This record gives sequence, structure tokens and C-alpha cells, in this order.
Amino acid sequence: MTLRVPGPLADEIRRHGVAAYPAECCGALIGRVDGTDKEVVRLAPAVNRRTDDPHRYLIAPDDLRRLERDVRAEKLEIVGYYHSHPDHPAVPSRFDADHAWPWYSYVIVRIDHGRGAELASWRLDDQTPVMQPESLDVFSEV
Repeated sequence: MTLRVPGPLADEIRRHGVAAYPAECCGALIGRVDGTDKEVVRLAPAVNRRTDDPHRYLIAPDDLRRLERDVRAEKLEIVGYYHSHPDHPAVPSRFDADHAWPWYSYVIVRIDHGRGAELASWRLDDQTPVMQPESLDVFSEV
């Protein structure tokens, strides 16, 4: 499966990470599934409700329920989530893997000393509690 993200949305994820720095940002990836691809058509930035550790994120259950209802009304779906790793690689932590759900894409953006850097997409393996790299296609909309 490939996660397809328009370049302007990838830039928006980076900007969100920079704005939240040195804490983590978070949000949902809204889109459609087309065969073996997931295509992101918009983002739903979320408030990071985690207050005890700036290097973790939490989307509150009430926020997520509201978002799911709104997305269904648009005939779209949540295809994944994104968050930032301030001054750490765009690689899932053990915490990320422990809190991930199968099927969903997890985009991580590295924020390097306050600047947006690389994006990577990951999925939780269906058989083991390990995050596997997922193909990420950041494309230009021409």
C-alpha cells in the first residue's frame, strides 16, 4: 500500500510541526482508499492533549469522535495520523508502536532544531507489534 500526499499538505504537516516545536504536533490524515493506495485530500490538525510530556501526543477521544462524524458526512475517511518528532528521526518510537492501530498510516515529520525536515510513513504490522515503513508518494498537483 502507498500513501499519496499532495506536496502542499506535506508542507502543511511540516509547518504544524515547526509551530508546535519543541513539543510534538498531531493530526489526522483525511482521504480515500483507491485500490492499494490511500490518498490524502486534507489534514485535520488536532490539539495535542498530552500535557505531561512534550515528546508524546494525544488526540482526545471526544475530539476523535467529532472528527470521525464530520469526515463520514463528507464521504471521506481517516486514513491515518501524523505527528512530529522534535530533534529526533522520523522513525516510530516504541511508544508510537505500542499506541498504533493496524491498517492506518502514521506519518512522522522530523523537526530539526525548529526546522521542518523529512517525512516518513509507517504502518503497524498486522502480525507483530512492529511498525513497518510504508511507501510515501509526495506528489505535486499540476
